[in-house]
Amino acid sequence: MANEIIPVPVDESLKTWGWVSYVMHLVVAVAAVVPGAQVSIVLLLLALIIDVVKRDDAVGTWQATHFSWRIRSVLWAGLLYLLTSPLWLLLLFPGWIAWALISLWFLYRIIKGMVRMNAGQPMEPTNVV
Repeated sequence: MANEIIPVPVDESLKTWGWVSYVMHLVVAVAAVVPGAQVSIVLLLLALIIDVVKRDDAVGTWQATHFSWRIRSVLWAGLLYLLTSPLWLLLLFPGWIAWALISLWFLYRIIKGMVRMNAGQPMEPTNVV
């Protein structure tokens, strides 16, 4: 009996919160790529707050990797935008190129996460981009 596998009940609310967050991130990511379609940064911050608050509830589940994935995506994108913002002041074109690449990278990460979550798969640490 010591090796008996005890099934852990699936917390569907974690998956629901994950989807809410992914959709919010997706709206922001698509708007960042489409010229003139910017949405409020408040939407992104709200999604980040959801991820930070719900991450502890997901510890030990495959969804925990998704919460961390989204948090890292936002933090890295924010840092990259901040680091490349002087390019906007010095030369407009390099700034536009840098931000377009960052936005595409962010969109890629969100879509990749959504695909893996839909398949019920965790985000493996070896797949971190």
